[in-house]
Amino acid sequence: MASTADLRSVCSSCSVFHSSVHRLGTVQPEKMESYANGAKFDCLLFDMDDTLYPLSLGINLACRKNIQDYMLNKLQIEESQVPKMCLDLYREYGTTMAGLKLMGYDFDYDEFHASVHGKLPYEKLKPDPVLRSLLLSMPQRKIIFTNSDEAHAATVLEKMGLEGCFEGIICFETLNQKNPGDTSAGDGSGKRVLCKPSLESMEAVVEIAKLDPKKTVFFDDSPRNIASGKAAGFHTVIVGSSALVAGADVALESIHNIREALPELWEAGGDHAVDIRSAAVAETTVLA
Repeated sequence: MASTADLRSVCSSCSVFHSSVHRLGTVQPEKMESYANGAKFDCLLFDMDDTLYPLSLGINLACRKNIQDYMLNKLQIEESQVPKMCLDLYREYGTTMAGLKLMGYDFDYDEFHASVHGKLPYEKLKPDPVLRSLLLSMPQRKIIFTNSDEAHAATVLEKMGLEGCFEGIICFETLNQKNPGDTSAGDGSGKRVLCKPSLESMEAVVEIAKLDPKKTVFFDDSPRNIASGKAAGFHTVIVGSSALVAGADVALESIHNIREALPELWEAGGDHAVDIRSAAVAETTVLA
């Protein structure tokens, strides 16, 4: 995992943007201003894990194992119940952590995230100059929207060489801020965690980042997140699939194929509609 110094560098000190969006890199206002006049889309909202990099890397499975280890060793949940409970809570509440909180388990969010993400095989993530070039060539605002914590998001972007590609990160801390003056060790049991795929989380992002949903494209690998994004009014792109899912406008097999699937993102304006189609293109080789 990246050191504290590395995270400071990646986050550019994580200054506040629109009350709670964590900054990454710099914005290019002159480019945005010229593009925004008459453009069909003015913001691109990206999920991170299994969207900016493929599910096949195995980060997701490693994360699930770490969550199960935490449930077993820290929360003292019966071993035979852990695997099913972990998956059931994820499906029901958006994240296993959110479900554990509502069930009454009391633990510290930061400790949970450090335990779950601190042991991930980040060495599997390699610099992706192809994706970096694509992101920097698109004139719209670009924002990360992830259920993960800020430290994990910064580490992933640093490992992939994507620092400076995004205006900011909307993460766990953004949507679940502690009350001022709260110095308690734990984060309280029975407390609701705001996260995808809830419609409330989508609406919060719209407010925090000052988005126009009709001019925002939302990229995510989760069908249920896509459905919520569509309900919030976003144009939606399911990533990692060659087939459309409920609520998806475009299916993108690889994040590298954005240009083939959505050439409109490089066009300043135009009244033509975006084609509702599948873009099953072979994944571009990542150059390490």
